[in-house]
Amino acid sequence: MNTLYPIFLKTQQLQILIVGGGNVALEKLEFLWKSSPDAHITMVAPFFREVTLDFVKGKDIQLIEEQYHRQYLQDKHIVIATTDSPIVNQQVYSDCRAQNTLCNVADNPPLCDFYMGSIVTKGNLKIGISTNGKSPTLAKRLRQWLETVLPEDINQLLDYLQQYRDSLKTDFDGKVKALNKLTKDLIS
Repeated sequence: MNTLYPIFLKTQQLQILIVGGGNVALEKLEFLWKSSPDAHITMVAPFFREVTLDFVKGKDIQLIEEQYHRQYLQDKHIVIATTDSPIVNQQVYSDCRAQNTLCNVADNPPLCDFYMGSIVTKGNLKIGISTNGKSPTLAKRLRQWLETVLPEDINQLLDYLQQYRDSLKTDFDGKVKALNKLTKDLIS
């Protein structure tokens, strides 16, 4: 049973740290940036691959070319550890736990407070997919399928539904009932 609780974070209000500069760090950076280009991201690593340096050009992403140290967690809300050193990753996780900072150690589910699932984005519609860490490949395939079946103009429907909701002169419960009635045929 998947007991994870999905949330959508306002990353422009958070400080995110990626520890590492290799392939996995770039993968996590690209994933974050694609979904949240207004995220405040800092990366710390003793080196950064050329492709990572190319990716960050023109973006508001801070790179610190140094070994990880606990001081880099200061004022960070979310940390993603991607180094190839299990000792460093464990230290990052322990340091995060000590100060109640959410941490994800890539490819090490026991050292994760959260997983970075697949995300489908069509305009203002965003759908998160999780397999509870069991099969990122299936999550990716479901994302690809949803991207093909959801209409490109889904934003028009969202805009219409928002206008309709705003026009209703009733309380929250009344709005929910009216919108449920209006949208019930969408799934039949």
